[in-house]
Amino acid sequence: MDTKLTLNIDKSIVEEAKLLAKSKKTSLSQLIENYLNSLINNNRGDIAISPLVAELSGVIEIESDVDARDDYAEYLMNKYQ
Repeated sequence: MDTKLTLNIDKSIVEEAKLLAKSKKTSLSQLIENYLNSLINNNRGDIAISPLVAELSGVIEIESDVDARDDYAEYLMNKYQ
């Protein structure tokens, strides 16, 4: 259930926040709600997973014996030879 909230925020910050929300194709209310939710989850130690990340999770199969550090080190060695 949504609840109406009244805030007093500097006008220039609100204007820039509206532009940011528009660039992210969301509402200012949703942007603020997401921010507050991330603060709450970080305080709890939880990590919030965005819907996009949840949707993409499991798309790529990675073999269990793959060591990303070794692969990245090998990539860097080849890159800078």
